[in-house]
Amino acid sequence: MDIKPIRTEEDYHAALSEVESLMTAEFGTPEGDRLDVLATLVEAYEAKHFPMDIADPIEAIKFQMDQKGLTPKDLEPMIGRLNRVYEVLSRARPLTLPMIWRLHKGLGIPAETLIQPPRSVAA
Repeated sequence: MDIKPIRTEEDYHAALSEVESLMTAEFGTPEGDRLDVLATLVEAYEAKHFPMDIADPIEAIKFQMDQKGLTPKDLEPMIGRLNRVYEVLSRARPLTLPMIWRLHKGLGIPAETLIQPPRSVAA
C-alpha cells in the first residue's frame, strides 16, 4: 500500500489531494482501503495541528436558535419562563443540569458543549 506518516504540511496537502482523488472509491476495494487509511492519517494530523475548541454553550444555543428559526419563547420548555430564558442568554444565570439535558435533547447540542462554563461576553 506504500503509505507513510503525515509529518509536514507538504505531506498533509499531498494526502488531501489523494483523498480527494479517491472519494469515489468503493468500500472493500484496494482504493477504498487506501482512502480509509489516508483519511485516518489526515484526521490525526488535523487533530494535532488544527485543534478545535468546544463551542461556548450560550453561543451554541444562539446558533441553534438561528438555524432552526427559534425565538426565546421557543426555549421555555427547555429553560423555563421567558425571563429565565433571557437571563441564560444574557449570561446572567448559569445553565442547570436539567436545562442542559433538555437543551441537549431539544436542540441536539452536544452535552459536553453545554456543561462548560460560558466564556465571558468579551471572548
